[in-house]
Amino acid sequence: MRKIAVGQAGGPTAVFNASLVGLMESLYEDATLFTVTNGYQGLVQDDMEQVDGALYEWVRRHRRVPGACLGSGRYPFTPERMARAVANLQKRDIHTLVLIGGNGTMAGLQRMSEIARSMNYELQVVGIPKTVDNDLAGTDHAPGFASAARYAAMSVRDIGKDLEAMRNFEQVRIIETMGRNAGWLALASGYLKASELDGPHFIYLPEVKVSREQFLTNVRDCVRELGMATVVVSEGFAFSGSNVVMRGVVHNRAVLGGIAAEMGRLVRDELGLIARWENMGMNQRSCCAAVSAQDRLEAYEVGKKAAEYVRDGRSGVMVSIQRTEAIGYNYELIDKPVEEVAQAGERLLPHDFIENRTKFYSWLEPIIGEDMVKYPPMRRVKQA
Repeated sequence: MRKIAVGQAGGPTAVFNASLVGLMESLYEDATLFTVTNGYQGLVQDDMEQVDGALYEWVRRHRRVPGACLGSGRYPFTPERMARAVANLQKRDIHTLVLIGGNGTMAGLQRMSEIARSMNYELQVVGIPKTVDNDLAGTDHAPGFASAARYAAMSVRDIGKDLEAMRNFEQVRIIETMGRNAGWLALASGYLKASELDGPHFIYLPEVKVSREQFLTNVRDCVRELGMATVVVSEGFAFSGSNVVMRGVVHNRAVLGGIAAEMGRLVRDELGLIARWENMGMNQRSCCAAVSAQDRLEAYEVGKKAAEYVRDGRSGVMVSIQRTEAIGYNYELIDKPVEEVAQAGERLLPHDFIENRTKFYSWLEPIIGEDMVKYPPMRRVKQA
């Protein structure tokens, strides 16, 4: 039987495991499967386990569980380590590698394929998309994003109502979302905005530069009019002339975070308003209660589609979700070369979505869930 290694790489999502289960259920009877522990690190350190009945059933039980049951994380995948990973696969006579991941994962698969060819080793590589940032090229959207967007929209809707109740005590809330260079998740936070009076009143995106002075003017004017201001900012946003705010560097990778705190201190020090800032945190990508049913379904289906590519001998491809022109929300799963995906780089928010949020939210509606409820719009009250 053909030997196949399967793994998860990069930051987890609420539906990460659904893709893994879709893949493994489709291949278990026809192949010898090996799970890779902790993504690329497991390939380099030869940390792989042959799947028996007990492990298979254990993985299947994670279909609705967030995180990455095989372990994921981030790992510096240098060319030397890629060659070692290929050698470990060769030692086990594994000729197929399937990884679930984002931009870095697809680029890594492409490089491993090239290294395997240079070593005269036949290696089939197949990618399965995932990311909460939705910055993966070659697909309409990636599994994981819709659930993260759903969590962000519900959280910001509710935080706004909390501030509305407390505006005689504090005036400004600043909420930081994930999104290194792309503002998909931050913009999604306004999906449940019921009227122009409701929050979020401002959303700041990595794609759009704004000066500190303009930000302060926006907040000051909003508080004067409504008595409060709810602000959402992507972690990758930077003021004009400034760099992104970082928490530190791990494995040569910048860990972003802290822009909300910087904004909050500006509001406090320059405007004299009471501001509270908070990071939306890891629940953006791990909240089981906020999972989109459509997102979970598509995550499972892209796993099954990847299994088809494996059986058909397709290599160097990623499963892509593409909307069709049929009435309503319909989509098809097609293949995209991982080389093309890697070369395209991060997929930023299109200009028309930034300028026309109604268009963006119409695009978002079928994947985030049509069951989401907007609250009654806020009433304008006289300011003291």
